[in-house]
Amino acid sequence: MDAQKVDMFIMTNGKYFPEESLPMIHDRLTSLDDSKWAQLSMLQFKSTLTAIILSVLVGALGIDRFYLGHIGLGIGKLITCGGLGIWTIVDWFLIMDAAKSENYKKLIVTMAF
Repeated sequence: MDAQKVDMFIMTNGKYFPEESLPMIHDRLTSLDDSKWAQLSMLQFKSTLTAIILSVLVGALGIDRFYLGHIGLGIGKLITCGGLGIWTIVDWFLIMDAAKSENYKKLIVTMAF
């Protein structure tokens, strides 16, 4: 793939991925053929800001986990009222990394196929 397209993709979407994974993403994108570009450019990534806002406002109901696609964890938080509040507070610190991790997984799966 064209290095300029890869750099633009990283600059535009780098905030959605863990910082330590960016060099590997760059290398993998550079080695892909151009036929994957349309598929990659149409991916929608979960916003870390939205995840943290949901976690703070309605995290006890598990909405933040449902947003990330963690249905089982969302149901667990909903049933336990956020682990009686403890799980909710812990997720305030973990949810941004969880969102970046989910986005990274989505990108890797898309690049593999």
